[in-house]
Amino acid sequence: MVEQDTQLQIIVGRNAVAEALRAGREIDRLLVAKGASGGSLSAILAQCRARGIPIKDVSPAKLDALCQGAVHQGVAIQFAAQQYCSVDDLLAVAEERGEPPFLILCDKIEDPHNLGAILRTAEACGAHGVVLPKRHSASLTPATAKSASGALEYVGVARVTNLAAEIDRLKEKGVWVYGADMQGTLWHEIDYTGPVALVIGSEGKGIGPLVAGKCDALVRLPMLGKINSLNASVAAGVFMYEVARQRMQP
Repeated sequence: MVEQDTQLQIIVGRNAVAEALRAGREIDRLLVAKGASGGSLSAILAQCRARGIPIKDVSPAKLDALCQGAVHQGVAIQFAAQQYCSVDDLLAVAEERGEPPFLILCDKIEDPHNLGAILRTAEACGAHGVVLPKRHSASLTPATAKSASGALEYVGVARVTNLAAEIDRLKEKGVWVYGADMQGTLWHEIDYTGPVALVIGSEGKGIGPLVAGKCDALVRLPMLGKINSLNASVAAGVFMYEVARQRMQP
């Protein structure tokens, strides 16, 4: 199943735009701020002209408004709809690769920059997709796409109505679910080589009690300094790379 937003969506920033072009995404038009030049912009313009993609010059103020505060570096692309995969689609990717599923479940990650950073690391670590709840979560906004730096072209994102219910469904399919929580087992003491889903909560409140109760186990990172929490995307990155490390072992 694919869910589509009806309004035009935007990808901003030169790296993200270049990745979208390289991945063959269907694009409505390229927006370029008047006066923008240099760097990779010439290559982006050439690719758009070669593919027959309309190019529109806009004022920097208008591009600022369209990009909702994201740093656009003078360039953005608009496309008709942002597609979300289903969780089954993400599991199918793992099956196609011949790998045990590796999913990231985000619980109440409301900062689009954190979500973008998680998506970027998930792609780098070989995760098969990221799952978001439809409520109380950042979505695939321009700021998210910018922070993901092109990762959205390669890692699937699913949205679900009820994250706790989805965890039950994943467990029925043989996926072990581990939630990041300060009361859990040390992160490196868990075997992540089988089917795995990692649940990452907000840095303020962590994962919710209902979601935590659904997890097979809770895992934690040691805090050796004076502060008692990490940025959610940083913590997620440590967990994800531990999964990748274990799976790379001969």
